[in-house]
Amino acid sequence: NVQFYSYSVRKVSVAEQSEIVNKHNEFRRSVQPPASNMLKMSWNSEAAANAQAWADQCIMDHSPKSDRRITNLNKCGENVASSGNRISWSEVIQGWYNEAKDWRYGVGSINGKTVGHFTQVVWYNSHEIGCELISSLKGNYQHTQPYKSGTPCGDCPKACSDNLCSKWPALNKCYMNIRTLYHNFCFHICGNCIT
Repeated sequence: NVQFYSYSVRKVSVAEQSEIVNKHNEFRRSVQPPASNMLKMSWNSEAAANAQAWADQCIMDHSPKSDRRITNLNKCGENVASSGNRISWSEVIQGWYNEAKDWRYGVGSINGKTVGHFTQVVWYNSHEIGCELISSLKGNYQHTQPYKSGTPCGDCPKACSDNLCSKWPALNKCYMNIRTLYHNFCFHICGNCIT
């Protein structure tokens, strides 16, 4: 079993920072029933650095609470998301907010489904946010595409044996366009800070 790993780390752009803050504030001002104490979100670079440190580890789970500390703030919550495709920050945040359909004010989850991402987005005294991501070209993510669909040996016409790609006899290396095997995986993580 051959696995290929390639990671691409980039900082969230200033435009994306605005998108993240604006999308959170859009949802926060539109909660039902309306909120009387909802704080406005702003960007926090220290929270973003914490988010990047966790995203760099490529673990699809929440970071330890002890790693979510920001100067002069009591504690930070966290939302984590992943996607098999490139998606915008607005789509990521929308995905978290979509849990609202399973939630009722004063009750919580109305059907046992997860609503914690939604409540993290709209937690009243969260007022600073920092998000980062890592892109990982990693191959078979969650067993969704363990191979490329297509004509047998279509990616290895010079090394085909009985409808399977063969290894080069002398070099013992697979002959195929490796880029066709990669499946993009974007890891988004946000730390919402609470006073």
